Amino acid sequence: MRRDDLGAQVARHRLHARLNGAVAALPEPPATPTYVVDLDAFDANAADLARRAAGTPIRVASKSLRVPALICRALEQPGFSGVLGYTLREALWLVEQGVSDDVVLGYPTVDRAALHRLTSSEAALAAITLMVDDVAQLDLLDAARAGAGEVRVALDVDAGLRVGPAHVGPRRSPLRDPADVVELAEEVVRRPGARLVGVMTYEGQVAGVPDDVPRQRLRSGVVRTLKHASVRSLADRRAEIASALHEVAELDFWNAGGSGSIETSVADPAVTEVTAGSGLLVPALFDHYRSFEPLPAAFFGLPVVRRPSGTVATVAGGGLIASGPTGDDRSPVPWAPPGLHLTTLEGAGEVQTPLAGPGASALVVGELVWFRHAKSGEVAEQVAVAHLVRGNEVVEVVPTYRGAGQTW
Repeated sequence: MRRDDLGAQVARHRLHARLNGAVAALPEPPATPTYVVDLDAFDANAADLARRAAGTPIRVASKSLRVPALICRALEQPGFSGVLGYTLREALWLVEQGVSDDVVLGYPTVDRAALHRLTSSEAALAAITLMVDDVAQLDLLDAARAGAGEVRVALDVDAGLRVGPAHVGPRRSPLRDPADVVELAEEVVRRPGARLVGVMTYEGQVAGVPDDVPRQRLRSGVVRTLKHASVRSLADRRAEIASALHEVAELDFWNAGGSGSIETSVADPAVTEVTAGSGLLVPALFDHYRSFEPLPAAFFGLPVVRRPSGTVATVAGGGLIASGPTGDDRSPVPWAPPGLHLTTLEGAGEVQTPLAGPGASALVVGELVWFRHAKSGEVAEQVAVAHLVRGNEVVEVVPTYRGAGQTW
């Protein structure tokens, strides 16, 4: 074993002991999965994201956290400002709870009841920006309008890369060419009670794809090539769109990027803010980027409930599979102690998960094994509370969205 590998193994053993000790000191044993967030790692990641943004404000992606106290904590860090939400009901709740007075929806909404609530509240109208990419969404807004207040609107513009007939990147907006963007922008401006305030171009093919994966040298090289091509192409298109929109409206913001693309996003003169969320908690899919090396901050613990053999330990539950294309990289990763892996036959199960590997033989019934989810935020859908850990101590237990009784 190489010296750096040995150091990583030792660190994971220490993490296992530290988290188990912190949870064991609680007045009552917590429910499982036991969700914990390491505040020292969280704060260090926030500082590193701000360093990479180099003065460009960072909007917090609530989807990647889903814990109000952590959203607030991120907003308290230097360099962070505003929230990128994912549903209008969520945005309304965040404003009502005083979490933020600046929430941009990252996605369009067709929620008529929530639109009625938005247009009924002066505070919500001042704080929330809707995202649109189609006239039909504007028609729904007009139909649901409850008052005469002005609705803030931003345009979601496709940021994917075209390689011949292929589209590389998230399939989001139908808006791509400057002419189409301007056409919808002019429609927003024409609508009574709507004000065009911003643009979003999310380059998921740059921000959300690992490009330095062990044992995938060829694939990682292709990913980096596509990222470079995407950055160059998008910079040209952003400039063209920005110039065309200048004749239509004066924008408050141009949002772009994610945790994996901050440097290239802030380098674009059109961009005024970036978004980050996964880079705060660092799920397993964010381990292998060339641009940054963050610290894993979020873990969930599952108890060993039986020992089928001397080389296999079985934990309760575990089937927290991440969204996206199905594959091994969407499974949770048994992390601490080290030396554990899912079995090929069973994988991560709904009610039990067998673990094999050299670390399994030392596990005892009742002991917690700590996992990392493949994606950020999604584990919070499965738990009511997050245990915030500093050093060897749980310093606070806070509700997730689910724990606060909210289902978006």
